[in-house]
Amino acid sequence: MDYETIRLAIDEDTHVAVITLDRPERLNAAPPQMAEEIVHALDAALAHRARAIMITGEGRAFCSGADLAGGRDRSAGMGGDAAHASLTNSYNPMMQKLAELPVPLITAVNGPAAGIGCSIALSGDFVLAGRSAYFLQAFVNIGLVPDGGASWTLPRLIGKARAFEMMMLGEKIDAAKALDWGMIYAVIDDASLVAEATALAQRLAKGPTKALGLMRRCATENLDRDFAGAMAAEADAQRDAGNSEDARAGAIAFLKKEKPAFSGR
Repeated sequence: MDYETIRLAIDEDTHVAVITLDRPERLNAAPPQMAEEIVHALDAALAHRARAIMITGEGRAFCSGADLAGGRDRSAGMGGDAAHASLTNSYNPMMQKLAELPVPLITAVNGPAAGIGCSIALSGDFVLAGRSAYFLQAFVNIGLVPDGGASWTLPRLIGKARAFEMMMLGEKIDAAKALDWGMIYAVIDDASLVAEATALAQRLAKGPTKALGLMRRCATENLDRDFAGAMAAEADAQRDAGNSEDARAGAIAFLKKEKPAFSGR
């Protein structure tokens, strides 16, 4: 597939795939086409055995939000029916795909992450933000409601009070405040952001990515389970992890007092 709104690079040596949102002239505003291309790129990365995935933005923004009038269909407009169709057919499948990835996801947030861009940014297991970055749920300012899973993610991530502050006041949350709230993993100098995010992605890609993917799934799905259900899910995940090649390699290396070499299988 020839991408028009993103770039995909896969390092065959480190097994890290990098998706770059590539509409810098529009601050990487995301038309439905971008969401569809991200889904394709994620599938392509996994097909090439990527063991960690990183998402960042080209230029001075991560993503300034949805762009229903952009991309291939410029007649889509901004009406409620068009928004519903775009969410159902494009943006929601992208967010579901990000949530269900079987490998670690790192987001390197440069500049604004607004609307659907905020949702993409916060989908990372590790969210690294440049000092100039900020997070914004601006829907209230134009009479709309949060989407892209934000009304599910934010209360669980930062609590109801802070989620309502973001959603109902529509004010920017800068990187320092986002870190203080526990919304992101780290704040990095802008010039070092991509390098540090890449190094973290490479570190994770060297790990037992079968187990990391199972951790990812449990941590998300157990938010909606009771304690007994969560423990049962952990037991199932532990069985799957324990039967993996990585677990066997880890056990042998432990006995030999060596550093394990994981394969992701």
